[in-house]
Amino acid sequence: MKVLIVDDNVMTRSMIKDLLTEMGHEVTGEAGDGDEAVREFTAHRPELVLLDLIMPGKNGLQVLEDLKAIDPSPQIVMVTAVQQDIISRELKEKGAAGVLHKPFMYEELETLLKNLP
Repeated sequence: MKVLIVDDNVMTRSMIKDLLTEMGHEVTGEAGDGDEAVREFTAHRPELVLLDLIMPGKNGLQVLEDLKAIDPSPQIVMVTAVQQDIISRELKEKGAAGVLHKPFMYEELETLLKNLP
């Protein structure tokens, strides 16, 4: 699966990239903020986006809405350290295919990806 990773922390992006590559996915792009995410999404048209919720500038919810407006078909999984059910529900209502809570293990990411709609 072609994947775009969006996170303001370069080490987090690198760790996620390593996990996805190990699982056999192709990371087609990376972005450190919302504007860059929109550019990378438009340029590479990934099948999956792993999108951090809290970033400087546009937050992940705003980027989620932007990406869904461009192309609603890719799966978008929100990645966040915020562990609140109300936020997870709101993200799913806005179009997120899933929510992955930081810190996470390989198995959690793998299970989430296997269970995407």
